[in-house]
Amino acid sequence: MTIKSKIRTIPHFPKEGIMFRDITTLLSDAEGFRDVVDTIVQRYKGVDIDVVVGLEARGFIIGGAIAHQLGKGFVPIRKAGKLPAEKTSYEYELEYGTDVIEIHTDSISSGDKVLLVDDLLATGGTALAGAKLVEKLGGKIIEMTFIVDLPEVGGRKRLEESGYKVFALVEFEGE
Repeated sequence: MTIKSKIRTIPHFPKEGIMFRDITTLLSDAEGFRDVVDTIVQRYKGVDIDVVVGLEARGFIIGGAIAHQLGKGFVPIRKAGKLPAEKTSYEYELEYGTDVIEIHTDSISSGDKVLLVDDLLATGGTALAGAKLVEKLGGKIIEMTFIVDLPEVGGRKRLEESGYKVFALVEFEGE
């Protein structure tokens, strides 16, 4: 069974016309979860990376496992108000309004090479905001990695046009 076949699709969630790609079915499948982590780890073995950064919340699950297997530290980027120590913020545009994400100021050192991880790439807004936070602290994004890319939404194009390298395990196009 493939990774893609272990991802559940829920029609019309969270609103009419949306095909929600639910990775919880993939994560709860021991073989599927292991395949995701192993495949991503194989891609980055031997790559000069200092730290893995995961975007809230499912990026924590995948990113933590990847960091462990690569022998690297893990840094969470959280929604506003969740981090207890000194932090820096980045406000970014959503479809309707804005959102804010934060990172501890002491979590990335100037010159750190960073692998940014999240579960799904749609518009690319959160990943772009995460990259801006890392760069604000002096880090350099080596690549952004995702389990799922939704190419029709345009996130990959947006990130690549902004100068970032992008990798995704699977794509879902309008299915």
